[in-house]
Amino acid sequence: MKKNDGLAEGPGGLVHTARLPLSSATLNYLAGLIRGRCKRIDSRWRALPAGKIAGIVPAVLRCDQRPGDLAGGNGVHRTTVSRWVREVVGLLATRAPRLDRASKEIARKGGGVVLLDGSLIRTRRRTGADNRPNYSGKHKCHGLLVIALTDDRGRPVWISAVRPGRTSEITACRHDKLTAKLRAAGLGAIADLGFVGLDDAAPDADPAVITGYKAARHRPLTCGQKFSNKVPAAVRAPVEHGFAHLKNWRVLGKVRTDPRWATALVRALPVLTNRKVAR
Repeated sequence: MKKNDGLAEGPGGLVHTARLPLSSATLNYLAGLIRGRCKRIDSRWRALPAGKIAGIVPAVLRCDQRPGDLAGGNGVHRTTVSRWVREVVGLLATRAPRLDRASKEIARKGGGVVLLDGSLIRTRRRTGADNRPNYSGKHKCHGLLVIALTDDRGRPVWISAVRPGRTSEITACRHDKLTAKLRAAGLGAIADLGFVGLDDAAPDADPAVITGYKAARHRPLTCGQKFSNKVPAAVRAPVEHGFAHLKNWRVLGKVRTDPRWATALVRALPVLTNRKVAR
């Protein structure tokens, strides 16, 4: 009896397609970045043209396609696709706005309030000394904390560097000197109850971070305080939508790569998100 262990789809491989909800302008923008990068480093050859690479990289980021799967369907090696993804992510991350510049830009356009929130990006469980710092007791899983500012429409205007999951949101904001930079730009931030105590300004100064009232064990909220909490909760709805748009990139569903690369990843995706939402 002859034993046949060959692939059922044949030597050429079975190729499937995935739909990318991106505009042609966004793909042309990525292709332009890749061509500019090749020109700067004087690289006159790529295994595939820039337009084709601009379609492969969003498939990895948006649909969380494995580089090995895309490599087989396009006749390149898996490491080549991984290198393209890291190259494009690095190009986009350098175009992410800094906190002070983003604050001044919003103030210049007449905005007075931004929306502040934090989110946890799940990662694989680490081993050894890297295990405990990434474990979030609040979410009961391993992940990385990221802080974001959005405008009143929910568009991300600034993304912080990722930090271990056990870091509190207030600690992350104080590390970035968030309140000082917001106050220097003349802006105020509306946040949830997790940011109570972040603004340590003088009692007679205008608050840089506006939050609701938090109940204590032996001090329940009054009716007026409960009503006041509904106002920032309703205003904060766009920031939740902004994080939802950001996490539509399925690569953030569970980061399987080196956490040190996650900062560039979360700063690159809002650049594409803003271009997609603005079209």
